[in-house]
Amino acid sequence: MQIAKTVRGLVAALGLATTVLATSASAQTYPSKPISLIVPFAAGGPTDVLARTLAASMTKNLGQTVVVENRVGAGGTVAAGAVSKAAPDGYTFLIHHNGMATAPTLYRKLPYNVEKDFSYVSLIADVPMTLLGSKNFPPNNMGEFIAYAKKEGDKINLANAGLGAVSQLCGTLLQQSLGTKFTAIPYSGTGPAMTALLGGQLDVLCDQTTQTLPQIKADKVKLYGVTTKDRLSYLPDAPTLNESGLKGFEIVVWHGIYGPKGVPPEAIARFNEALKAALKDPAVIQKINDLGAVIVPESQQNPAALQAWLSSEINKWAPLLKAAGQYAD
Repeated sequence: MQIAKTVRGLVAALGLATTVLATSASAQTYPSKPISLIVPFAAGGPTDVLARTLAASMTKNLGQTVVVENRVGAGGTVAAGAVSKAAPDGYTFLIHHNGMATAPTLYRKLPYNVEKDFSYVSLIADVPMTLLGSKNFPPNNMGEFIAYAKKEGDKINLANAGLGAVSQLCGTLLQQSLGTKFTAIPYSGTGPAMTALLGGQLDVLCDQTTQTLPQIKADKVKLYGVTTKDRLSYLPDAPTLNESGLKGFEIVVWHGIYGPKGVPPEAIARFNEALKAALKDPAVIQKINDLGAVIVPESQQNPAALQAWLSSEINKWAPLLKAAGQYAD
């Protein structure tokens, strides 16, 4: 009897040791093949450019190619849905922006649970937004804009890139902060919206610095302010909307990386390690700066920070979108 117990004990110990060794070996060999980084938007856009910049640097660190794939559709939910159902082996990840947090409110039949069906990797970078007016729009500064907006209301045309776009979210927050309603004019993207603004067919547009800086620097638009908590170093004369009278107004285009639920911690840690190295790469830093974006502090470059931020953003936008009666279906 004692011999049998001893044998069983040795077998159990051997099994445990084998599992530990297998896990260790897996951690040491990951990645052993190319990794897919899924982008929910078209090639050439700000999120795509950020993804490709990171992928090039991470490829060197990981020793395997990080392949960027564009899966466009339904405000980013097509890509997110595909990643949520991918094998949780550490070879498929998703890069997404604010749309990850607004989808649960905008889409009533979302085929995945944003907070339960994903693994978290890290926050990456924030892109500030700017509030612009056409050159023939009467207000010349934010104080004049606020007064004019409260008086004229729906006579003002406000452009956006469609339901769920960050430009539309910014417009929603702006109207609620002012306590007024503008006439929303949706476009297929902020590129066409900017063209209309430059041509004087539109009054106001809220958009990312990646798209607006050239027009601001060329003095082709009126810059009323920035949507960040603090002023931007490269637009030092532009006030924040918060300091201009819209207390608590803050919105940036934030980006995070996710995997399917159940990705091994070792794979998450290794992928995160390569991401952190990329965010310290001088070439990556220069490219992100050129985009007008800001790399998040290293203290936020981890799974817990992304998870907490996503939850806070869902709680922030859900009541605002519901109050505005905005749904995609």
